[in-house]
Amino acid sequence: MLVTGGAGFIGSELIRYLIHKTNDCVVNLDKLMYAGNTNALQSVENNTRYCFIQADICDRAVLDNIFKEHQPDAVMHLAAESHVDRSIDGPAAFIQTNIIGTFTLLEVVRHYWAQLESEKKKRFRFHHVSTDEVYGDLDELSAPFTEASNFAPSSPYSASKASSDHLVRAWHRTYGLPILISQCANNYGPYQFPEKLIPLMVSNALEGKRLPIYGNGLQRRDWLFVNDHVQALYCILIRGQVGETYNIGGEAEKSNIELVSIICEILEQLVSNKPKGVKCYRDLICHVDDRAGHDSRYAIDITKIKKELNWAPLTDFDSGILSTVKWYVDNPNWCHTRVQSHSAIEAMHQASTKQVAI
Repeated sequence: MLVTGGAGFIGSELIRYLIHKTNDCVVNLDKLMYAGNTNALQSVENNTRYCFIQADICDRAVLDNIFKEHQPDAVMHLAAESHVDRSIDGPAAFIQTNIIGTFTLLEVVRHYWAQLESEKKKRFRFHHVSTDEVYGDLDELSAPFTEASNFAPSSPYSASKASSDHLVRAWHRTYGLPILISQCANNYGPYQFPEKLIPLMVSNALEGKRLPIYGNGLQRRDWLFVNDHVQALYCILIRGQVGETYNIGGEAEKSNIELVSIICEILEQLVSNKPKGVKCYRDLICHVDDRAGHDSRYAIDITKIKKELNWAPLTDFDSGILSTVKWYVDNPNWCHTRVQSHSAIEAMHQASTKQVAI
């Protein structure tokens, strides 16, 4: 199994699942930019079935060598730039990684797959992991998106992911490449990069900092526990029908202001020793100017994966968010060390972005 982006939040959870719960051998390909962290893989790094390679999916020569040496039976493609705010500030990196990187990987996979012997060629799968944001947004009364919904991405991030989805489908239609695509809801759980909403709110609250909410905070998202997500990914890989797309959701819609309020309530239960000057964690909530092109609501229908693959989320939101907040409370160094190491890596990221723009 070749997993791209395996040092990221979802990728590392997937690799821990593959090593601990299956007999698969895993090659982890990750560039290790700002959101990648091998610390989340300490439990598997010495396993004989695990191999890590630091490389860029845009590097054709490196990819060719990896496929020649390891000859994977499947690819699970998670490598992506994934933060909407960053895509607004600097879209070039998203075009490079999400579109050019996916194209480069598809070309290497196409040539590799074409020369496989018949049985291995028949078994091979390319699973492209995408996002529900490619569908755009919904109003409050609209039915959730299905796999047949049209794409209407709003941000440079979601547009780049929609572009990569189109590439994957085209390589299936034109070349016959055996692909699978999944569109997931917002993920949450341990080991997430601290710029994301839940770890950011927990970290800020514990330090007595403001908890900024975009606009009125009524934007709604479906929340999916990350371990449920990776089990769905494996289920799709093993049992999914070639050429099909599957929505993966948690069936747990929450508004942003509701979610942050829940986090504050959990912190009241878990952490009595508040920062100086803080009487109630909710007092730290503040509203800031809304971001450009902010989608109002994401919701996806997961009927297809339930009926066809017999998958459904196992973690209810209340227990999932409680365990997640507790993990960040119990592991304060995760956010601190990630933020401290961020500056140097961010400088590298900006330099590479400038090179792309040139």
